[in-house]
Amino acid sequence: MHGRPTDNPFDLDTFRLLAAARLHANPLVPPATPVAPVPPPSDFDLNPSAFADWNGPAPIRQAAVLVPIVARDELTVLLTERTPHLAAHAGQIAFPGGKPDPGDNGPIDTAVREAEEEIGVARTFVEPLGFLDVYRTGTGFAVTPVVALVRPGFELSLNANEVAAAFEVPLAFLMNPANHRIDARTLGGRDRRFYAMPYGERYIWGATAGILRNMHDRLFSAL
Repeated sequence: MHGRPTDNPFDLDTFRLLAAARLHANPLVPPATPVAPVPPPSDFDLNPSAFADWNGPAPIRQAAVLVPIVARDELTVLLTERTPHLAAHAGQIAFPGGKPDPGDNGPIDTAVREAEEEIGVARTFVEPLGFLDVYRTGTGFAVTPVVALVRPGFELSLNANEVAAAFEVPLAFLMNPANHRIDARTLGGRDRRFYAMPYGERYIWGATAGILRNMHDRLFSAL
């Protein structure tokens, strides 16, 4: 452990302590097939009746994302904006991540590899700290979020096929429940509610906002 905690929960040393105490040391294992009610956190938290409408694939598909906390004087979260031509989630704000490759040795390997492929953050800059709860999406994925510190000095190299932009948002902003909205829109002919955390011109919503909400609940809700 480096240094001592301060009264500021977004100080680097205090964040390390919170992560060590409250993140999962090992990834959780989700069920192999869909079950109801879907345990939180998930796209179904604000839409409990949606599971009955869901015709997603079985078994559940696995994925992992990197939740990159950049260790600046003011901690930030590094996020991406997906390109507008993608078949799924075009233009949305996301964490770097995706489905495991055969050579991946668990969610950390998947998340770090995807971050390197999508935005060029070399794995030598990434220090994994632990895992959030598995996030279930309405599209049939069980997403394991890997929280990691990213040492400043990295260089971005965006995969133009997948990523239109990468940007940082202060962690303190994203962990402030005053900035957590519940919005709604019609998706697939059904009204759906979801968390949203607008930041300037960026509209952070859906699974990304849901994972950030889970990070708030695990690390900061009791402070």
